[in-house]
Amino acid sequence: MAGYLSETDFVMVEEGFSTRDLLEELTLGASQATAGDVAAFFVADLGAVVRKHFCFLKCLPRVRPFYTVKCNSSPGVLKVLAELGLGFSCANKAEMELVQRIGVPASKIIYANPCKQTAQIKYAAKHGVRLLSFDNEAELAKVAKSHPSAKMVLCIATDDSHSLSPLSFKFGATLKSCRHLLENAKRSHVEVVGVSFHVGSGCPDLHAYTQSIADARLVFEMGAELGHGMHILDLGGGFPGLEGAKVRFEEIASVINSALDLYFPEGCGVDILARLGRYYVTSAFTLAVSIIAKKEVLLDQPGREGRCQVTEHRPGEVESLAQSHTAEENGSTPKTIVYHLSEGVYGIFNSVLFDNTCPTPILQKKSSAEQPLYSSSLWGPVADGCDCVAEGLWLPQLHVGDWLVFENMGAYTVGMASLLGGTQTCRVTYAMSRVAWEALRGQLLPAEQDEDTEGMCKPLSCGWEITDTLCVGPVFTPASIISGPAHACLEKRKGGQTQVLLEPAICFQRQQMCC
Repeated sequence: MAGYLSETDFVMVEEGFSTRDLLEELTLGASQATAGDVAAFFVADLGAVVRKHFCFLKCLPRVRPFYTVKCNSSPGVLKVLAELGLGFSCANKAEMELVQRIGVPASKIIYANPCKQTAQIKYAAKHGVRLLSFDNEAELAKVAKSHPSAKMVLCIATDDSHSLSPLSFKFGATLKSCRHLLENAKRSHVEVVGVSFHVGSGCPDLHAYTQSIADARLVFEMGAELGHGMHILDLGGGFPGLEGAKVRFEEIASVINSALDLYFPEGCGVDILARLGRYYVTSAFTLAVSIIAKKEVLLDQPGREGRCQVTEHRPGEVESLAQSHTAEENGSTPKTIVYHLSEGVYGIFNSVLFDNTCPTPILQKKSSAEQPLYSSSLWGPVADGCDCVAEGLWLPQLHVGDWLVFENMGAYTVGMASLLGGTQTCRVTYAMSRVAWEALRGQLLPAEQDEDTEGMCKPLSCGWEITDTLCVGPVFTPASIISGPAHACLEKRKGGQTQVLLEPAICFQRQQMCC
């Protein structure tokens, strides 16, 4: 092992356990704390990150993964990915500082922002980060002056019109402008060593990958004609992090492999890499948030245009209001309950604004099928009308101090405030299965090779062979609100007993993960 991650960084978990006990223990401890200052926290399964890595190696064996730091900069994630041998894609000085602080060498860092501040280019030069991206003449001029030894990667535009988060309007040079940029780089004595692209996040159009790789081949030929040593192809990111994505990762990988075989066949001397964020961390993180306030809302107030008007109530007063859909059917005034959380769309739930998601809560407390459901909505702490996390929910009566659980919360939720100059207030509890830990500790991955002349890290070639072993390991799956046989196993303990592993008490539920 490289020594980035140690057993003190996480809680070791045996097979056959569920996260229900972990969540119950942590929420109970937070609720009983005298200070009462813990209103939200994450539980992160680092083993899920490890499994995702081996699945990636199996699906894209020719591609070296680089992790996009901005997606989730929590220390546990960075350490486990560094242990796996990944490189890191950084967008600014803060991210470069962060990964170098844990011991990642500059040779494993890409400064992948096509538009950079001059001061941060100088920082990269001073700290040995040599691989930078660009897509315009102004950037070339800045790099030529502030970092003349840099190795540049030309970022080209793609057809990302179908993507959920398109990028090509902001980043990427058109094919028509590439030759001019390459000529300008040659005149400025700036070395261009490769091509990158990004089809945008949530791209359902598989042809976009094939077309982008074909376009990159044309730019390679332009660069070779002008005397540039082109040998790096960066496939960008945007790969899905969930099994239920519109287009599965395995489908994308199959299309990419076919395009690579056609335009960049094996043995052509081109180093192929990709920059992934959501893929690695989305499903690994579970968020628990407590209710900090609740209010009754009347839906028929004049001038509301469908948006709730809030009526304040003293503690205990709302509980006496038998607000349910049954009452509404009987002709009562339509009402709903507004629950206030300590986190909102300007923080952890920013995906509501940027990705148009609708977070679905899971109740930490078990509810019975006979319990009435009430029209409900969830709101963040900011005092404006846009900080709405979710509306149109039907939930049982909840109380201040109750906890809600949200799955798949690993992408663009953790570490964002710290990178923007704020403070990260949401604690992260890390855990990993013994199977995943032994895969790292036993050095089942090939030993890292010496750096090449460009200072880049070498690919991991055979680690995917243990994918099948890791995929049967435990994965974080918080208990669902829905009751029934499918969830009965959540109440069991291994061998009928509760086992305590380190602190706090932990249980994991076994879940098969398709690779």
